[in-house]
Amino acid sequence: MRKDDDDILTVLRSIYNNPNQNQRTLAKNLKVSLGKLNYLVKSLKLKGLIKIQNFKNNKNKIKYVYILTPKGISKKTRLTINFIKRKSKEYDQLKEELENSE
Repeated sequence: MRKDDDDILTVLRSIYNNPNQNQRTLAKNLKVSLGKLNYLVKSLKLKGLIKIQNFKNNKNKIKYVYILTPKGISKKTRLTINFIKRKSKEYDQLKEELENSE
């Protein structure tokens, strides 16, 4: 799995769990720069993985909600499965190394 996939999975998971956070808060929670997060969000939108909607009745017109599309949910699921497989493989390799070092 590439670093980009890890970043995408992290953003998709965070948006899925809390779609009402603004980009500044999201960037802070994910410990990435606001510029990097903005780049990732725009990329996810272009790929059709998220939709961005603003609140129509809100006086603060810059308030947005981020919604995973069905394609985004599918991508998040695939990335999660790949992440778990990769971590499981790393665990098995470490376990084998420990057993061989005894």
